[in-house]
Amino acid sequence: MLVLGPLGFTAPWLLLGLIALPVLWWLLRAVPPAPIRRRFPGVALLLGLKDDETQTDRTPWWLLLLRMLAIAAVIVGFSGPVLNPQVERAGSGPLLMLVDATWADARDWQQRQDRMAEVLSDASRSGRPVAVVALTDLPADGPSFQSADVWASRLPSIRPAPWEPGAEAADWAAALEGRFQTYWLSDGLAREGREGVLAALEARGAVTVFESPRPVIALRPAVFDDGTIKITGLRPAGGEAAEMPVAAIGLDPAGIERDLAGATLRFDADVTEAEVALVLPAELRNRISRFQVGATRSAGAVSLTDDGLKRRKVALLSGREDREGLELLSPLYYLRQALEPVADLIDGSVDEVLMANPDVIVLADVARMSDADTEAVTDWVSGGGLLLRFAGPRLAASDIARAIEDPLMPVRLREGGRTVGGAMSWGEPKALRPFAEGSPFFGLPIPEDVIVNSQVVAQPDPELADRTIATLADGTPLVTRKRLGQGQVVLVHVTANAEWSTLPLSGLFVQMLERLAVSTRPAQLTAEDLAGSTWTAERLLDAYGALSDAGQSAGVSGETLAEGRPGPDLPPGVYADGDRRVALNVIGADTVLTPTDWPGRIIVEGASTAEERQLKGAILTLALLLLLADILASLALSGRLRGAGGVAVLALALLTAPQARASDELVLQATSDVVLAYVLTGDPAIDRLSEAGLRGLSRRLFERTSVEPAEPMGVDLERDDLAVFPFLYWPVTERQQTPSADAYARLNQFLRTGGLILFDTRDADVAGFGGATPAGRRLQTLAAPLDIPALEPVPPDHVLTRTFYLLQDFPGRHSGRSVWVEAAPPDAEQVEGMPFRNLNDGVTPVVIGGNDWASAWAVDDRGLAMTPVGRGFAGERQREIAYRFGINLVMHVLTGNYKSDQVHVPALLERLGQ
Repeated sequence: MLVLGPLGFTAPWLLLGLIALPVLWWLLRAVPPAPIRRRFPGVALLLGLKDDETQTDRTPWWLLLLRMLAIAAVIVGFSGPVLNPQVERAGSGPLLMLVDATWADARDWQQRQDRMAEVLSDASRSGRPVAVVALTDLPADGPSFQSADVWASRLPSIRPAPWEPGAEAADWAAALEGRFQTYWLSDGLAREGREGVLAALEARGAVTVFESPRPVIALRPAVFDDGTIKITGLRPAGGEAAEMPVAAIGLDPAGIERDLAGATLRFDADVTEAEVALVLPAELRNRISRFQVGATRSAGAVSLTDDGLKRRKVALLSGREDREGLELLSPLYYLRQALEPVADLIDGSVDEVLMANPDVIVLADVARMSDADTEAVTDWVSGGGLLLRFAGPRLAASDIARAIEDPLMPVRLREGGRTVGGAMSWGEPKALRPFAEGSPFFGLPIPEDVIVNSQVVAQPDPELADRTIATLADGTPLVTRKRLGQGQVVLVHVTANAEWSTLPLSGLFVQMLERLAVSTRPAQLTAEDLAGSTWTAERLLDAYGALSDAGQSAGVSGETLAEGRPGPDLPPGVYADGDRRVALNVIGADTVLTPTDWPGRIIVEGASTAEERQLKGAILTLALLLLLADILASLALSGRLRGAGGVAVLALALLTAPQARASDELVLQATSDVVLAYVLTGDPAIDRLSEAGLRGLSRRLFERTSVEPAEPMGVDLERDDLAVFPFLYWPVTERQQTPSADAYARLNQFLRTGGLILFDTRDADVAGFGGATPAGRRLQTLAAPLDIPALEPVPPDHVLTRTFYLLQDFPGRHSGRSVWVEAAPPDAEQVEGMPFRNLNDGVTPVVIGGNDWASAWAVDDRGLAMTPVGRGFAGERQREIAYRFGINLVMHVLTGNYKSDQVHVPALLERLGQ
């Protein structure tokens, strides 16, 4: 192949024909020869007469140029022109393809996979053994060099990880042996150990680097300071001024995840950091689960939140009034000092504080409450509240929890309490015993100056040991706890002030409050803060920035979590210890993104590849048009285009001229077979994915049903006839053009005559139907002119759940989101003896969701999945359910609601086990 810049020619020797064009020009100019002028008087008799046909003495220059262009187009067309040809890379011997595969790669991972597939294809043609290695998942035994075709089949399983390579990458590279060439797909970020890896690879052979010019965007963990949430955005290098939207995402009061607030990060020119501040009400702030940069699919662009952002509402109630001028003796003084910086404090009566819906209620030396207050507080604790009680003279002198256990006390108490270390006591003040394993205080260091002089004493009880979470040195319970419904009651057997102990004067007091989830943890955690605690993953973050349930996983020590370095053994996500939550983000509080500075000897290429396009058909079409123009021009010069004959020739030329799209061929193909169609969005990547998705679904239909679809087709809404298609897949993009009025007329006719459109926003429907995601807003705009009926989430008895497979969920690449269909009429009730409602006679005209079904269905030419879905076996199971949903959808389009007929009820009841 001859390559000239962005153009390539598969048969370049045919271009030699262009050399003959000057000779041909001379011949055409010389033929016919110019007439010889002779004076002949008899010609005067012919003056005034006109011939029906005329002929020029010379061919006009513009007509010659037209003919030259037509011939040149024929020569160039048959030489096989190709735009952006993918040239085979020269090389021999083993090839190591090294991929960073970090969160920074996730944003354009599809482009990186395309580049890897291209390199593997070149290696396959050259017969070179290949090894593919991800730096975030280094093989212990070194790279495995195998056939390029073997690695091509494994390519879809290679995925980015939500962490960065560790320092061990340099040691791994230094241990490599043998000679090989390296292609390194870099994420563009400098990090420790990269120079060592490069030096080790260069010692083994040539190194070529692929690096995407697309900028990396990241968020540091959000910080709550003085009533303001501060969000810092990062980029690795300066450049032009830029703006990026940041969304605060969390659950609304209905439990639906949506955008709760938003802000804009503004990067000034040549600046790598930008900060924005949000001021939100406490109720809204506590609902936020993460911040995210627009629709960026990267874990680095997500900042998970935890207890460091949330400020709990704590109600403080005391058994006696503060004495004027004696604030230090107030039962609540030290509690206020400890909690005011980290919690929202509430004062008032029991009724008033319960109306404020606090997270914690603190009772300092409160003995008895009214029956109504006791019942109200009991119900509140049973619903999940935390009641923290402190002892005092009033509680010691009362008869509460003496004979029987009080519901708002964790243990029964002895009368009078206990005093040690005083003038009338034989004993010494008691220190605290180290906290036992299993106690929420386990691992906290106990200061030597913390002593107890007085306390209320628990009655011996079979459950006392299980309810004791802190003891004195002699084994006497100091803090006891019991569960009450979904909540808990905790009793500290000393006062909340310094009358009975020095505990409130120490830093241990604040740490114990934090461990009980009374106060908000500090923004910066240390190993000392988390010492002795064990945390389990609750939700994990993948490289694309998507959260998923962690399932069953091993616990992580607090010291390990405090180090804050994500890795295979400590993936980023939200970790829990009882009622406490800690977020481990990909980006740390002090992280700075630095671009990679490759040495000048290293060849660095862009990671994205331009699409290869064959130009032969287009250029030959141009040649044919030029020849038709030449014919018309010749007829016009000879005077043969006048009258009805000229009109007939023009009409024949227009009819025989090639069209931009052979609509007759389109109609013939679409009516000869079942064809699944997708709407062309103008985005080549989305259109290719839609085609691959419907190709995969068509293959599953061919394998499992009697439907044998042809290859899927892209549909241009502005010019194609939609009536020949039963089904349209419409992926919604943010920048998709709004169709014209004529296109909407065809769409409405398509919906009214039994067609079905599957709208896919591909955003996991994170904001709910009609929500505020960019794709959701665009869907609202696109669908507004359509004649769409009232919609509802797919009910469990909808015919779509049983058209071919019995389904209750409709996942794609995302799962667990609502899918909307036409709502059933109000009178569509269940018929006696039939488990399903008698729904609409026809097919629902639209199905709306955001689960990105095309990505789950998509297969390449070899039938291999193109995009990852979920993790491991669970992910493949999700892909299988996605195929089943697609099959149900197509069968629903083709068969309507026949599965609602009474004749199918016995078989369906048997399969449902009813």
